[in-house]
Amino acid sequence: MNSFTKAEANDDFSRARTREKIQKILNLPNPNRTAMLSLREVREILRPSSESYRGMQVVSIDRIVGSEGRYADFNKQFLPRHDYMRSRWTRVDEAHLTDIPLPAIHVYEIGGVYFVRDGNHRVSVARSQGTMSIDAEVVALGSEITLEPGMSRDDLKSAVIEYEKKRFYQTTRFDRIFPEYDLVFTATGRYDEVLRHIHEHKYYINMNYPEEILFEGALKSWYQDVFMPIIRVVREQKLPGRFPGRTEADLYVWLVKHWDELKKSHGGEFSLSEAAEDFSGRFGRGLWKQITDVMARRREARAKKRRIARGKMQEGDLD
Repeated sequence: MNSFTKAEANDDFSRARTREKIQKILNLPNPNRTAMLSLREVREILRPSSESYRGMQVVSIDRIVGSEGRYADFNKQFLPRHDYMRSRWTRVDEAHLTDIPLPAIHVYEIGGVYFVRDGNHRVSVARSQGTMSIDAEVVALGSEITLEPGMSRDDLKSAVIEYEKKRFYQTTRFDRIFPEYDLVFTATGRYDEVLRHIHEHKYYINMNYPEEILFEGALKSWYQDVFMPIIRVVREQKLPGRFPGRTEADLYVWLVKHWDELKKSHGGEFSLSEAAEDFSGRFGRGLWKQITDVMARRREARAKKRRIARGKMQEGDLD
């Protein structure tokens, strides 16, 4: 490579780093807005149902939203986040500037977007140079949820929760039978958990009847005799104030588990009110605890970033 090309590639990297720093500053109140999605986290949230090889395809650059292993090295715009990445990044850029063909990248497709398995620097350089598409070897992961570029982790989780809620309401007709109560969760998998509760309740009811009752009858019985009594205790003991950001339905699921654990581990009888009081005392947070927990999480996040940066500097730039 001639010195002019090397200098141009170095300038390109410096501009990319500057853009990343500006985006970080603009999003200081909410750093997750610039964080790249991790394929591992997406797998845990979406729980893909299948995996299939799709072969070589031309992939739109703007639909590449995350990475399998290097999500800490780039922001969601695939801008490099560390100065030590300069050497590898500029070598890829030099090849791009001189029209040297590079191998196809390897990606996973899920929900209509892509996550890089191999070729993160090639994607970063291509985006910085305004390239619209790139050759990729694609493996598809099955999902019924459609994803969009620009989604944050919180957006993704919200989309999954909304999908699960819609499916639960369609299956149970909960919203039509109980229009007075909107069942809302802040974590994935909870609607399936509640559905299991209802089926278990139906099973125990059927033990005392010669003929099997309909699902709707079991649903009404569960709501009146199980769910709402627990919700009333949650309200009476003001648990939402001890668990900021959580809903009554979240607390229902947690309290059911805690109550069951108390009875199994200690034996004897525990009233629902006693279980709720114990749960609140063990896991609830007063105002000062809430403030110190936020400060501790921020310190840990900063320390984790420093550890990642030191580790990458030691192992070198491999991708």
